[in-house]
Amino acid sequence: MKLLHACVLGLFVTSGCATTSASRQVPSLPDTAALDAEVARAMAATGAKGLAIAVIDDGRVVATRAYGARNAQGEPLQTDTVMYGASITKTVFAYTVLQLVDEKKLQLDTPLSRYLDKPLPEYPDEQRYSTWSHLADDERWKRITPRHPLTHSVGFANFGFLEPDQRLRFHFDPGSRYAYSGDGLILLQFVLERGLGLDLGAEMQKRVFDRFGMTNTSMVWRPDFAKNLADGWTMEGAVEPHDERSTVRAAGSMDTTIDDLARFAAALVRGEGLSSQSFAELTSPQLAITTKSQFPSLQAELPVEQRRKDLAAGLGVVLFEGPQGRGFYKGGHNDSTGNTLVCLPASRRCVLILANDVRAENAFPQLVRFVLGETGVPFDWEYGDRVFWDGR
Repeated sequence: MKLLHACVLGLFVTSGCATTSASRQVPSLPDTAALDAEVARAMAATGAKGLAIAVIDDGRVVATRAYGARNAQGEPLQTDTVMYGASITKTVFAYTVLQLVDEKKLQLDTPLSRYLDKPLPEYPDEQRYSTWSHLADDERWKRITPRHPLTHSVGFANFGFLEPDQRLRFHFDPGSRYAYSGDGLILLQFVLERGLGLDLGAEMQKRVFDRFGMTNTSMVWRPDFAKNLADGWTMEGAVEPHDERSTVRAAGSMDTTIDDLARFAAALVRGEGLSSQSFAELTSPQLAITTKSQFPSLQAELPVEQRRKDLAAGLGVVLFEGPQGRGFYKGGHNDSTGNTLVCLPASRRCVLILANDVRAENAFPQLVRFVLGETGVPFDWEYGDRVFWDGR
C-alpha cells in the first residue's frame, strides 16, 4: 500500500502535496518506497533486528509496515505480529480513565481516598499492586487525586521495589513536580478496581480494544498470541523471550500489534471516544517538567532559568511545542523493547514505532523526522545523553 500524499483539510489551505497555514508548513509524507529505504538504513546503522512503523494522517491510518525478524529463528516480523506495548500502555489507560471521567464515575481533582471504603494503608498488600501499608506514617496519600498519577506527580519513585529498602514512600508533595512513576498509575488502577469495583482489563477490552477492532491486543497474555509472537533483542544483541504477563498492570502489561495500536493512535489524535473537554485535558499542559531528563525519575529539579519552556505533562502523555505547533508523545521501553508514539493534533498526524530490538531507539529521532518533518519531540529529554543516529 502506498502512503498517501494527503493534504490536511480544515484549518489549512492545501497547496500541492504540502499543507500550509499562515505561520507554518506541514511537510508532505514520504511514500512507501522511501519509508522502506529509510528504515533499512536505520536498521543497518543501529543493528536492530526488527521494527514496525505506522503512519496516521488526518486521523486515519495510511500505512503500517513491518521489517526484519520477530525471533532468533528469523521468522519475519509482520504487521499483525504480537509485540510488547510497554509504557504506551499508560496512554491507553489514561484514555480509559478519561472515559470514566466523562461518565462522571470519577473526577480528576477528587481525592482518591474518597472512592475507598477504608484508609489506603489499611488495605492488605497484594503482589499485583504495591505496598500501600508502607504509607501508614505519611498522610499525604489523602491528597492524591486522579490527575496526579496521570501527570506523574504523585511523589513516588517509579516503583516502590526500586527503593533501597523496597519500601514505597513519598519524595515530595503530590502535585508539586513531575517524576515518572509506574506505581502512581498502579494506585489509580487499585482505586478503580477496589473503590469503583471495576475490572480494568475488562474495561480496556470493551472501551478500547473491542471498540477499535484491536483483535490481537490484550492487557494479559493470551495463548493464541504464541503463533505469531515477537521476541526481543537487547543492546548487547542477546535474544530475550517475550514475557507472558498474567496480571493486568496499568503501568505496562499490554501486548499489541502495529496494526492494532495504529488504530488506537488514529482514534486518539482525532479525539474519538472522549468529550471535547477530556481531549483538551489530555493534550493541554497540566504540569511543568523541570528536570534535565526523564530518568532517573527522582533527579533534582533544574534551576528555574534552565528549565525548558517547550515541555509539560499532559494526561498520560508528554506535551511539547515545536515547528508544527503543539505535539504529544509517549515512549515505551524495557531491555529488549523500544516504542514511541508521536502525534501532532493540528494536522492529526502521528507516527508509531514498535521495535522488538531496543537498539532501534537510536534511530527514533531520525525516523520520526523522516515521516513527520521537524516536530520538536524532546528525545534528548526522553533519553538523556544518548547519541542518536542522525541519518548520515
